[in-house]
Amino acid sequence: MKKLVSALAISTALLSVGLTATASAEKIALVGGRLIDGTAEVPIQNSVILVEDGIIQKVGNQDSLPVPEGYRIVSTEGHDVLPGLWESHAHIQLVGHSNYRHWQANYRDRQVTEIMPAALVQLLLAGVTSARDLGAPLEDTVAIKKRLADGEIPGPTLYTSGPFLQAEVDDWQSHYRWEVKSVSDARAKVKRLDEAGMEIIKLIDQDDMDRDVALAIVDEAHKRGMKVVAHAHKPDEIRIGVEIGIDNFEHTGLTTAPGYPQDVLDTLVERTATGIFDGLLFWTPTMEGLFTYPDLVKNPEQLDDACWKRGLKPDTIADIAQSIEKPGHLEYSQLTPVRTPTIKNKIRQLKETGVMMLIGTDVGIPMKFHCQTTWHEMAVWVHDLGFDPMDTIRAATYWPAVMMGVQDKYGSVTPGKVADIIAVRGDVLKYMNIIRDVDMVMKDGVVYKQNGVVDEELLANFGKD
Repeated sequence: MKKLVSALAISTALLSVGLTATASAEKIALVGGRLIDGTAEVPIQNSVILVEDGIIQKVGNQDSLPVPEGYRIVSTEGHDVLPGLWESHAHIQLVGHSNYRHWQANYRDRQVTEIMPAALVQLLLAGVTSARDLGAPLEDTVAIKKRLADGEIPGPTLYTSGPFLQAEVDDWQSHYRWEVKSVSDARAKVKRLDEAGMEIIKLIDQDDMDRDVALAIVDEAHKRGMKVVAHAHKPDEIRIGVEIGIDNFEHTGLTTAPGYPQDVLDTLVERTATGIFDGLLFWTPTMEGLFTYPDLVKNPEQLDDACWKRGLKPDTIADIAQSIEKPGHLEYSQLTPVRTPTIKNKIRQLKETGVMMLIGTDVGIPMKFHCQTTWHEMAVWVHDLGFDPMDTIRAATYWPAVMMGVQDKYGSVTPGKVADIIAVRGDVLKYMNIIRDVDMVMKDGVVYKQNGVVDEELLANFGKD
C-alpha cells in the first residue's frame, strides 16, 4: 500500500492549499438526480449526497435524507450522477500530434509547464477524476506530480509509471523508455522508480527479455507495493506476462490476426480461475480508436473540436493541427483499417476468459485527445460491442480503483469516499454517448463545472493564495 498512499496524498494535499481549500471546505448537497454509485447496488432515484471537507458524508434520497442547515444545494435534477471517471491508460506527455520523433525533439522543454497541465485539465473537465499515466520521462513525471500536490494546477488524482521498461530502446526514446538488460539492472531500475514516487511499472516486449529479467521486474515491483502493467500486443507477451504475474494487460494487439490463439485463451482462463477478489486479472483493451478509425477518416470533424486546445499555446495548437490534417494519410494508422474488423472477435474472446476489463484509451497518441477519448471508449463498449451499460460504468469507476488498491477512497459514491462525482443530463444507462457532455464535475469536493459551464475563475486562480 505504500505507493498507493502517495497518490492519495497528492489528492489530500490539494485540500490544504490556496483557493482549493476554501472551496472544498464548503458543505455541499447534491440533490435530485438518479445516483449510479459504482457498486452493485441499484440506482437511487431522487438522490441526496452530502459532502463536507471533500468527503462524502451521507447518501440517501429526498424522502430519507433531508439536507441539514449550512449546506449549499447543487441541483442534479434531470441528471444521472456517477463517480468520477478513471482513464486507465493515458499519456499526458502527448496531446495528439502524429509525429512522435518531432514531438519528442521539439516539446521536451514544455512538458511540465504546458503539455502535461493541459492534458490534465482537459481530462478533469471531461469528468475524469483519476488517471493512470503510462509512460513519460521520470523527471517530468516527478515534477508534474509535485505541481499537483502543491496545488499549482488542477487535475485528476494521478497514478504514474514514469518510463517504460523494455529490452531495447532507440536513442531518441531513451529519455522516456529505459532498457533493462540484467536481473540486477531490473531491480535497480524498479527501485529508482519506486523511490521517485511511481506507483506503477510499465513493462513492454517482455517476451524479448530473458525470463529471469522480466520476472525480477515484477517481483521487485510487487515487493515494493507497486502494480505492473504490460503490453499484450503479441501472444508471447501475454504468455510470459501471465507466467511472471502481471497485474494488468494493455491493448488488443498490433497485428491483423483475427483473434487470440487458443492456448493464450486457455492460459487466461486458468489465471482468472486461480484468484477471487485479490487475484483478479485486469485488461485495458484501448480499442475505440482502432474500431472507429474508418469513420474518423470519413468524417474528421471531431478533430476540430476546440476542447483539445485548452491550455495549449497557439504554436502548439497549429503544429498539432497540421500534423493530423489528413487522417487517412497518417503512416501511424495505415494498418488500422485491417485491424478494425478483428476487434469484435477479440473483445468477445477476452470477455469469455473472465479477465476484468477497464476503460482506458491510450489517449495522447495521434488524434486522441484528453477531452474526448474516455467517453468515446465507453460509448463504443455499449453501443457497438454490446457491453452492459452498468458494467461499463463500473469499468470506468469502481474496478480501476480496485486494480490500484484504493477502493477504500475512490471508485464509488458512498459514505467515507473522496467526493469525486460527476453528473450527466439524461439516461446514461440507455444512451451511453451522452457522457460526452458532463454537466457537473466535482473533484475532492470542489465543483469545477456546473450546468455545463466551467468555473473559469476557479481555474484562473488555481494555486494562488
